Amino acid sequence: MLNEIEEFKAYTLFPKYSANGKRDMSFLGRFTFDMLIKQIGLHRVLTIIARGYMYATDTPDIERTRCALQAWCSLPTEKKDDWKANTNFSELYDIFPELVDKDGCGWFYRHVHNICDFVRNNPDSVSKTTIKKCDTLKKGFDKEWEKKVIRFQVPIFSPSTKGSWILRFDDILADALELGTLKNKDFSLSDGIKDYIERNVLTPSARPAAELLIKYYIVNKPDDTDKVVLPITNIDAYFGNGNFSKKWLPKELDSVIIRDPQSNGVSRYTLHEKLIQLL
Repeated sequence: MLNEIEEFKAYTLFPKYSANGKRDMSFLGRFTFDMLIKQIGLHRVLTIIARGYMYATDTPDIERTRCALQAWCSLPTEKKDDWKANTNFSELYDIFPELVDKDGCGWFYRHVHNICDFVRNNPDSVSKTTIKKCDTLKKGFDKEWEKKVIRFQVPIFSPSTKGSWILRFDDILADALELGTLKNKDFSLSDGIKDYIERNVLTPSARPAAELLIKYYIVNKPDDTDKVVLPITNIDAYFGNGNFSKKWLPKELDSVIIRDPQSNGVSRYTLHEKLIQLL
């Protein structure tokens, strides 16, 4: 979440598809089953990818970056010339062989199918819950992802644009231009803040999440507001166990952050006033 360079690698290099015990979910990479099944949390993923490719040269290359996004999202569907229906970008293989293969299977498509193949071929290495989730993922993924990729390409001012289609390549490219190059924003907290966390976050396993939220707030706070968007889905994927949203955030972190009520699916937060005094 703070080292954006490593995050970019997590979205463009495949993880090792293996499991050391039934609780090991590392084969998902920087994703969760919720992200894959519901296709959520992709705004940050695609923006990180776009920034990685946009600033590969001295001058931001918007069209090349759009092609990188298309390659990453590609499916091996029947090739069509109409952008309104085309989701196969196999022609981009020569430019982005790491993102799409010769058949049009993009990185994300291959990652999902690699996960399903691993779980199917290794039922004794994963839990029954994982098998059930993988069955759910496999049933509807291709068709739903195809719909999503078509919507990504709808122009902002198209008359067919619907309000619920809040994610488009145009939005991602605009965000990438505004945010600039990928950076490693990690840093060390002061001893005073570390001591505060140790005294107020009673569950030791939740303390890394507390540290992350404080650092994330500091490096992402806008100049015109004291609130920062809380990317719950992506933080869940960062910790890789679902504990962040299910256990730590509801019960353990009230002494660290103050959350705004969710509005239109967006959650924002500020730091606890006692922490702000320690900054």
